Formats: sequence, C-alpha cells, structure tokens
Amino acid sequence: MSREELAVQRARKSFQTGKSKPLEFRLQQLQGLLRFITERRRDIAQAVHRDLSKSEHGTELFETLGLEGEITLALEKLSEWAAPRPVERNLLTISDQVYIQPQPLGLVLIIGTWNYPWAVTLQPLVGAIAAGNAAVIKPSEVSCHSAKVMEELLPLYLDKELYPVVTGGVSETQELLRQRFDHIFYTGNSTVGRVVMEAAARHLTPVTLELGGKSPCYIDKSCNVAVACRRITWGKFVNCGQTCIAPDYILCEPCIQGRVVEEIRKSIKEFYTDNPKTFEDYGRIINQRHFKRVMALMEGSTVAVGGDSDESQCYIAPTVLQDVMEESKVMSEEIFGPLLPIITVSGVDEAIHFINEREKPLVVYVFSHDNKLIQKVIAETSSGALLANDCLVHFTLSALPFGGVGNSGMGCYHGRHSFDQLSHLRSCLIKQLKMEGVNSMRYPPHTAKKLGWARLLLLKQVNLRRLRRTLLLALLAGMAAFVVQRFLRRR
Repeated sequence: MSREELAVQRARKSFQTGKSKPLEFRLQQLQGLLRFITERRRDIAQAVHRDLSKSEHGTELFETLGLEGEITLALEKLSEWAAPRPVERNLLTISDQVYIQPQPLGLVLIIGTWNYPWAVTLQPLVGAIAAGNAAVIKPSEVSCHSAKVMEELLPLYLDKELYPVVTGGVSETQELLRQRFDHIFYTGNSTVGRVVMEAAARHLTPVTLELGGKSPCYIDKSCNVAVACRRITWGKFVNCGQTCIAPDYILCEPCIQGRVVEEIRKSIKEFYTDNPKTFEDYGRIINQRHFKRVMALMEGSTVAVGGDSDESQCYIAPTVLQDVMEESKVMSEEIFGPLLPIITVSGVDEAIHFINEREKPLVVYVFSHDNKLIQKVIAETSSGALLANDCLVHFTLSALPFGGVGNSGMGCYHGRHSFDQLSHLRSCLIKQLKMEGVNSMRYPPHTAKKLGWARLLLLKQVNLRRLRRTLLLALLAGMAAFVVQRFLRRR
C-alpha cells in the first residue's frame, strides 16, 4: 500500500468514528491552526523567502494575515453556520418542521498551489475543518520549502489522523487522485484542473476548481489615470506578477496609452526603486522553467518599461509592453509573471467585445468615474468577479464568494462560502402522524376538487414572519378598538 493510500485510509477511518463532527472539536482544531500561524510565523516567512524571495512583512501581508482573519471569522460564526436553517413553507407543510441542516461531506482532498503556498492551501482547510470534514492536504512541490515546513510542523497543531499532509510531486498527486474522496478542492491552472476533474468523475466526486486565466483591465480615458495606474501597478507586480487575479493585460484607447505607460513607470519607481532587483519587496519567478516560459512570451512585443532579466536569479524586472496585438505571443496564455501588455481599443464597446471573444476570466477590472460605464461592463461581460477602480482587494472580503466561472473555475470559497462549499446542505422535513384528512387530496382517485385543494395548498407560499407580524398587528388593532370602545361607553 502506498504512503498516499495509507494516509487516505487513515483519514477516512478517523472521520468515520465521528470525531470531527462535534462543534467543540472543530473549534479546538481551528484554534490549533490559528496557533500554528501565529507561533510559526518566522518559519513560514523563511520558507516563503526561500521559495519566492518574498520579504517577511510581505509574507505576513499576503499570506498569513488573511488566514488569521478567516480562522477568526470561523471561530466566531461556526455555531451560526452549523445551525439548522429554517425555510419558507407552503400551506401543506405549515405545521411541520422544515429546515436545512449542514452536514460534513466526509473526506476532502485539498491540492494547493505554489504562488501563495500558505494562503491558498490553508484557507480551504479552514472551511473543511469548520464543516466537520477530514482533509488530506497536498501542498505544491514547486514551493518545496513551504511544503516541507507544512509537512513537519502542521501535524504538531492539528489531529494527525484527520488532517495528514502528503508531500511529493506529480506521481504522488496522481496516486492521491486515484483514491476516493468526498470532495476535491484544487487551486492551479486549467490544464491540471481538467486532469483533476477527470479523476474525480470516476468516483462521482464533486470538485471546486480555483483556476485562473487572462484577467483584463479596462481604463476609461476620462478617469484619474495616475491613480488607476498606481493601483494597477501594485496589483500586477505583487509577488512578481505570480497572482491568479493579477491584471493580465490593459485595454485602453490609443490617446491615453502613452500616459498609461509613463504613470506605470513612475509607480514602479515609487514602489520598487530604480533597481527592483536589489529591492527586498520585489520577488522572483518561482523557478527557471517558469522564468524561460515568461521570457518567451515577450517575443515580438515592444518593451516600453523594464525588460531586464537575470536567469541565474530567476529575476524579471517589472515590464510594460505597448502596442501589443491580439495575436501576440503574450496574449496566447495567462502570463503569471511581471509582464503587462497594453492593447488599444476604440472604447468600452470594443473592450467588451474583446473580453467576450475569449475564455471567461477570473476577474474583470474596470477603471472609470462613470457608474453607467461600470454597470455596462458588469451587465455585458461574465467573470468570476468584477472589481471597479482597484485591484485584488475583493479577495480580502470574506463576505464575497471567491471563485471562477467557465474556464476560470467552478465553486467558491471564503468565510461562510467555504463552509457551505464543503458541507452537504441536507433538506429536512419532519411531519407528525396527524391531520391525515389534509392528505386525502393527494390520494387516488384524483378529482377536479382535489386538484383545486392541491393547487391552493402546494402553490401558496407562507412567510411565517409576515404571518406572525400580520396576526400581531391584527391583535393589537383589536385590543386598541376594544379599549377605545370601552372608553367611549364610559363617557
């Protein structure tokens, strides 16, 4: 039996004991995960620095801070999320108990990715634990130092049987995918996403696929271009461009292209100095394979800003490409690196057409003072999310579901959305063995009279809150009328 199969069997067996289901246990494990994040902050930062050359403060800002928020929210809200959820009833079920009961799915496989090796691996784990599941955690082998720290230290804070960490490369992941799970949560690219979905189909296992794609960024010429470019520069070059929701390319009218280039140039200098290579808050490409892939994407395009590189350090400077054509190599795939192409369009209508001709992106960015223009982009495009006048920050809101659509993914997570995604929302209806006469309308023989009663009882929805409020108002009105009548009699 392989190491992967053994870990899966142990986790499933442990789940079947029911140990993970009590809310007290879930809270205990979430508290352990929070302690891990806070007590091992230095170990995490050192691992991320060795993987991606991120600074310690950068790691906390973009990796662990959000995790702390997700865990804290789950600790505060778990009893509310896990409670039965009453639903509206019809007249036929007005006296019955009718509700939705969240229940654990079972054993979840979480396959993380390398660009944010802690945030995107452990945030789904927060939801899995909160929902009462067991989970096998597979960190990416590409961010090998983070994977090693996770393997060595996470079991010191969580139940080892219920939440094993399995490390390794492609063969180990393939072995895990041969096993049966109750849900698979994968973050990565669409090519591997198809492999995951195919493997899941063999067991009819549901999946959450957090993928990516080429997220467009339209700049309206009437907006504050300087502020827009400052925010775009930040969103694009964070983590050396290795962010699934980074602006992949800019769409703007030709008349502002030169200004966009200059404003981004200024922002790069402001954020990363004249020499980003020596600046601690500018990272590196994860490895030489990805370095060569990103460098190859520049072929045939005009470099307006940056373009410097050093293969020995996997360094590529923040780079802007101008006058890019839609058939250019850089437009053939998700860039996932510090290259920002600019494509000129005649206006918002052509920008929308350009976006809609391609696969649905993870996010559409639009910068404009005109709310009608923003609403037009919302109405006429499709993407996992839409963000106006900023970049990336929608990821920080636990109340917003984070996920893609079409080629950019399926399913969502963050906050309660993680809990619901990794729960079975079970429908429950509890009747009593009384009032059998009401049921006669459904029993044969079927008549027009019975059908009339069925139409009334089944199609008439009852809002009990409104009904109670109406009855209370009627009661108060009746009492008031009675008091007034008594008062008038005495006079």
